Amino acid sequence: MSRWKDTLDALMHERAAALFGYAYVLTGDAHAAEDLLQDALVRTFRVNRRSGTVNEAHSYVKRAISTAFIDSHRRAEARPQRHPGDQGDFAGASAASPDPAPGADTHLDLHAAILTLPPRERACVVLRYLDDLPIAGVAAELGLAEGSVKRYLSDGIARLRPLVSTTDFPTDHPETVPVHHQGGTR
Repeated sequence: MSRWKDTLDALMHERAAALFGYAYVLTGDAHAAEDLLQDALVRTFRVNRRSGTVNEAHSYVKRAISTAFIDSHRRAEARPQRHPGDQGDFAGASAASPDPAPGADTHLDLHAAILTLPPRERACVVLRYLDDLPIAGVAAELGLAEGSVKRYLSDGIARLRPLVSTTDFPTDHPETVPVHHQGGTR
């Protein structure tokens, strides 16, 4: 068996659930998440990529998931298929099978709210607050400038706050800017 196949096998054994979870948070649908993960795996391993570590492969696949997700929404914007106000299969599934765990309603509300965000805002919010990546890490993962990531996060959080008022989103920077005076007199 070739080394890239060994890396793929190890990746799927160790990280399949995490990669699927990431795709699910972005899509909100198990079938769409499976398709997105499969597409990302094909994109990553279709060429006999040099054999690397599982961590490197995980990063490649995760980036491919983000890219494929954003690309699919770009194409869908040209051909919208949902009606305004339609929340897709996620809303119906959560109503049909409620989770008895405490706090599940809050998590479902947060996930439903995240699904209302545009693709780049959604990807930035998921990477920053659910994957706990620093802004520089989100920028590197998505191939964006740090300023763009900050803007997408700011816009995304502004959209989420009214929808999930019980969730507190930490800020990455203080609201005020410190002023330092120079040693000279006026």
